[in-house]
Amino acid sequence: MKLQHYLGLLVVGIGIAVLITFFSPLASSEPDGLEKVAENEGFIQEAEDAPYEVIADYVLPWVDNEDVGTILGGIIGVLIVAAITLIAAVVLWRLRGAQRPTSSGGGPGQP
Repeated sequence: MKLQHYLGLLVVGIGIAVLITFFSPLASSEPDGLEKVAENEGFIQEAEDAPYEVIADYVLPWVDNEDVGTILGGIIGVLIVAAITLIAAVVLWRLRGAQRPTSSGGGPGQP
């Protein structure tokens, strides 16, 4: 596959992910399955916060409208994950290319 094809897939994938973030304010504010079980079974108080928060609760504190802040937080998250993934892919691609043995002969069936 050509590099242009991969870049096209990357742009389409990021575009779809960004488009989906516009629907994030419609997500349920109810706790997810694991959190709900912890509440029902009475051990939610034992939960610990994450050791870091890049964008806490996907809300940007300097944006007054909570829905817009959630959408912008989601877009920033998508771009951060895409950048990390792209960097990892490039590093792995270059490492793979550096490990290929050089051969003096041609491919199969060639002298």
